[in-house]
Amino acid sequence: MHSLAILISAVAIALSSGLARAQQVGEVGVDWLGNDIIVEAIKDPKVDGVICHVSYFDRGVVDRLQKGNWFEDPSDSAISCRQTGPITIRDIAFGEAGEEVFKQGISLIWKKQVVNRIYDKANQTLIYLSHSRQVQDGSAKMAISTVPLYGQEVVWTNGKPQ
Repeated sequence: MHSLAILISAVAIALSSGLARAQQVGEVGVDWLGNDIIVEAIKDPKVDGVICHVSYFDRGVVDRLQKGNWFEDPSDSAISCRQTGPITIRDIAFGEAGEEVFKQGISLIWKKQVVNRIYDKANQTLIYLSHSRQVQDGSAKMAISTVPLYGQEVVWTNGKPQ
């Protein structure tokens, strides 16, 4: 019984981690092998009024049988972020690395698809970077999208950074 309580607590902590959750909004079949392109909508958990759409490749069973590497999808992804309403920015990170907005596994264990948000103060722009994180060799495959804040009525809950 104690183990069950620990497991439930761990799941609750993971679900409340502050990272965005993706909602699948599209799936396009690309060939007869069952390979698909998945399109997901991601709401930035600390920036209201911004939605990112991320697409990535999902390998089918036939492709996995033919090529091996059963437990991993390619690192390719695309991202497009747009203002979809009034922008309210809560407590975001201002460092050069920004902060993770979204993360999901694209292999059995280690490989992750990640979206980071970086604030470009000089150009008043939110930058969203989609990339994969691998334990070995990293990944040079990435995509970027920006949301300009210049001229927008932006609400900063902790005050606009100076």
